[in-house]
Amino acid sequence: MAEETASPLTRTGTTEAGFAGAPGRGRGRSRFWRSPADQPRWARPALLGVVLLAGALYSWNIGRSGYAHYYAVAVKSMSVSWKAFFYGAFDPGASITLDKLAGAFLPQALSARIFGFHEWSLTLPQVVWGVLSVLVLYRLVRRWLGAAAGLLAAGLFAFTPIVASMFGHAMEDGALTLCLLLAADAFVIAMTRARTRWLVLAAIWVGIGFQAKMLEAWMVVPAFVVTYLLVAPGTWWRRAGQLAIAGAVLAAVSLSWVLLYTVTPARDRPSVDATTNDNAFSMVFGYNGLDRFGLHVPGAARTDFTDPSRSADLKLPPELERLVVPQPGIPEPPGEPGQPVPEPAPEVAPPDAAPAPRAEEPPRAWHKLFGERYATQVGWLYPLALAGLVAGLVQYRRARRSGSEWGGFVLWGLWLVTFAVVLSRMTVMHSAYLAALAPPLAALAAAGAVLGVRLFRERRAVWLLPSVLVAQLAWTGYLASRYAGFLPWLAWISVGGGTVAAVVLIAGALRRRALVPAAVVGLAAVLALPCAWGLSAFDHHYAGSAFEAGAGPSGPVGVDLDSDTSDTLTDAQRRLYDYLVAHQEGARYLAATTSWQTAGRFIMPTGQRFLPMGGFSGQVPHPTLARVRQLVETGELRHVVLGGAGGLLTNDTELYRIVVWVATRCPLVPPAEHGGDPGLFVFRCTAGN
Repeated sequence: MAEETASPLTRTGTTEAGFAGAPGRGRGRSRFWRSPADQPRWARPALLGVVLLAGALYSWNIGRSGYAHYYAVAVKSMSVSWKAFFYGAFDPGASITLDKLAGAFLPQALSARIFGFHEWSLTLPQVVWGVLSVLVLYRLVRRWLGAAAGLLAAGLFAFTPIVASMFGHAMEDGALTLCLLLAADAFVIAMTRARTRWLVLAAIWVGIGFQAKMLEAWMVVPAFVVTYLLVAPGTWWRRAGQLAIAGAVLAAVSLSWVLLYTVTPARDRPSVDATTNDNAFSMVFGYNGLDRFGLHVPGAARTDFTDPSRSADLKLPPELERLVVPQPGIPEPPGEPGQPVPEPAPEVAPPDAAPAPRAEEPPRAWHKLFGERYATQVGWLYPLALAGLVAGLVQYRRARRSGSEWGGFVLWGLWLVTFAVVLSRMTVMHSAYLAALAPPLAALAAAGAVLGVRLFRERRAVWLLPSVLVAQLAWTGYLASRYAGFLPWLAWISVGGGTVAAVVLIAGALRRRALVPAAVVGLAAVLALPCAWGLSAFDHHYAGSAFEAGAGPSGPVGVDLDSDTSDTLTDAQRRLYDYLVAHQEGARYLAATTSWQTAGRFIMPTGQRFLPMGGFSGQVPHPTLARVRQLVETGELRHVVLGGAGGLLTNDTELYRIVVWVATRCPLVPPAEHGGDPGLFVFRCTAGN
């Protein structure tokens, strides 16, 4: 297109042909780096450069990306058992599910089946999702505001700190991000053409995203519905009818796994974790939904993050007191008798290290997304994105129904506002939740930059760009000052260069002169520091972990949250494992455990069947005491391992009753006999106990 080739900053809008794709130039596959006929020559090479850098960033530390212990155990189980794969079970025996839908972990399990179970094989799908997400966002924004805006949006998104860390680890948020972008891509086509099939495709992608992150995927639906009603061609009734059809498809795809569980007899499927009533609806809409906002749904298990008022005050009865006193063969703790055990020396963290991630205080506050912990991960572009949103809505208000530009601003704006409001009103347990804010922020920031430069050059709204640059400069300087020891030289260059450019632009505005080079330099200066934070993920020290995403010094710097997660057995674990195998006697399970963590330490390296009791929280009544006694009587269970982190927390649980029964009816195997960790209590249960 001649106009776009002459000036990449002036192209806005799109055409029907733009969505359908331009005819090829007859080039071979070996010349894929050349831009299509409807794009400027620099667009494709520049995009490939961004994509290659993003792919390198996401995969740089793939060999030591770590395991998210709970989810990695489930992936191991799903990679060795097709039943566990189909039902999203935590253990190879498919006795209980994960505490959430398992859609995001299925690609990881398939990768582990193909390449073996490794840190890199679990992370590989997320690297692919990340590269695809960058490409989809580029296509979305290019069709909306042109190649320059598309390229800038792709780069800003790819190097957003939380995004750079998230796609480099085995996290389910990467699958959600890709699904939402694909849904938005199909939706924009539907909005422009008023085509039902594209709207249905958007609903399918959101439904697939629901399988990855449940209700978080539905948070884009308000933006889709309102934008379609306001912008799409056709009568109001036609638009409403199309939305109703898409809504039905969305519900069917989203709830497919939940409905499968509902109609399958309980005896033929795993128990549902995170529930006390074995109901998948309680797990999805309660434990992983309304309970996060302090609204309890009957049947949803309560934990310390769904109900902070719960206490973990456990009082052991006399029958269990022997479990907390030294047993024969258990070494005494260091120190003099009767003296407190000395505290280990604290680890020295780097000077720029952030404290270990924890639930924010307060957990529900409108301003928490502006705090240094979250804003440095996803919010560097707040001023530029807000300016782009307002300027776009005003600039294209008269063309609301004749073009897609105004609708694009409505879509991205509503997406951003919806997620921001919800995340502000809920407890954000993992910073990767924030990644859903990155696409609209990148798109709107790119729109603000391109639109601001174009209006400044055309001498319309000449004060817009200088004002936005000053606001962005102040915000960037504030965030940089919170971590003054991190890249101080770049912070000074960014702030100094932006300040000089702002002064030049203000002078140009006073004289009504369009100093476009100064505008470009100023924007590049203030955007350099956020991108540098994202690129810091090349350094494993700043790359985050599989448990908690975050790049730069506000992430989990120097905190290895998954350091105790291993795909190999320790010597003590190997001895205990060998003992259990030697004394299995045809039992279905090698052992039952009072903690998923204890079971996981054996499942990950071996893939063998261990029976985790109590679910993730220890509150789930699975298995029941009656079921455990039945397994013992029928010879399907011979050993029960008590102890280990997590599990038994309160007295009023089925797990507590099982522990009491085991401790009073089954003989204790001496640690010297099983040779395992003396902190674990191994009981041998036989028929008649």
